[in-house]
Amino acid sequence: MKENFSDEENILFDFFNQVYPLTETDFRPLAKAMKKKKIKQGEILLNIGQIETKTSLVLKGFIHQYLIIDGNLYTIDFSLAGMSFNNFTSYMENSPSNQIQEAITDSEILYFEKKDIDKFLLESHPFSYIYTRLFEQVHLEREKRSLILQHKNANKRYELFLNTISKSKVFLEQVPQKLIANYLGMTPETYSRVKKKYLKKKDKVIS
Repeated sequence: MKENFSDEENILFDFFNQVYPLTETDFRPLAKAMKKKKIKQGEILLNIGQIETKTSLVLKGFIHQYLIIDGNLYTIDFSLAGMSFNNFTSYMENSPSNQIQEAITDSEILYFEKKDIDKFLLESHPFSYIYTRLFEQVHLEREKRSLILQHKNANKRYELFLNTISKSKVFLEQVPQKLIANYLGMTPETYSRVKKKYLKKKDKVIS
């Protein structure tokens, strides 16, 4: 932790340094461009039809990203403390969003505007490397989830969720079960049954 950094700057510095060792000189321009926002529970950060113009990091709270199709809600992702998020398609194509970002709890985020990110991608090799690796991680997780959803067997989906999604443990601890069920393409009842069956099987193996 750098004593001459604010608390928020230290969080961002540590987040980036998990990917690449930044120097203070490298980090200072990034910290200067960083913005902070407090969000109330139920507040919409990005709505259908709006254009995504930022990439965000959750300081605290819980952001839910989802679609509404024919009146039904479909979870895209969850972003908890220490996780980054944005609507990548809207961001890259400058197109209207087809998804919603909603604060499930009172939350705080740090974010960079796209114009600042584009500038740093051209001028800062460390930032360019970090940004690329972070997006690789996000899309790797989403590709794994996409493969999980191809399985018709709900038990298999749950096991793959636990074994292949790196954030699964955090999700289980902090995300309501009904939203995890939706994330896995199950009804809450099916999710509860599958989870109980898995835990029972696990206990039997341990004993």
